[in-house]
Amino acid sequence: MPAEFPHFRLGVVLATSFTGTLSERHGEAVERIPAPRRLVDWLAIYGLDVRSCTPEQLDLARELRESIHAAATAAALQDPLPACAVRILNDRSRQGRATAMLTPEGKRRWQLQPASALEDALGVIAADAIAIVAGERDGRLALCASPTCRAAFFDTSRSRTRRWCDMNTCGNRQKKARFHANQSRSATVTE
Repeated sequence: MPAEFPHFRLGVVLATSFTGTLSERHGEAVERIPAPRRLVDWLAIYGLDVRSCTPEQLDLARELRESIHAAATAAALQDPLPACAVRILNDRSRQGRATAMLTPEGKRRWQLQPASALEDALGVIAADAIAIVAGERDGRLALCASPTCRAAFFDTSRSRTRRWCDMNTCGNRQKKARFHANQSRSATVTE
């Protein structure tokens, strides 16, 4: 991986992890799939192996990512789903022709068609997003408590009270900020 590309922030839920390829949406945004090759790399991590991606396909993927984020955000806030986001999710899901295959180890693997592999991969992501937004999976959609992030994530914790999209990034950053603020207040009081 070239050093100029930011690291991926990976999660266990495909659709919300995909929205994490653009982070710090309300701060200094970090695009984690800035080039077609990075989308190919990200998809491979999730078992959606495609050989190539054109700039136009990257645009389709980013459009899907933003539609998932818009729908997931609305669902987390219990707002009406944006019609445009719903249309794009449905279109990408409909265009995909991936087949779920069971491996001898009992794992699911996606079989993508050679002629439409990227569109098939986007269809898998869209179908996962639809299942989450429709409430078909055990968990709840939530928004990261970090004011610069506000990423949509799928909370599968036992209590369903998770506050951060990722404890190692947003959670730690917020805890450090709170610690430093408390240190400053303590220093001011003792002076």
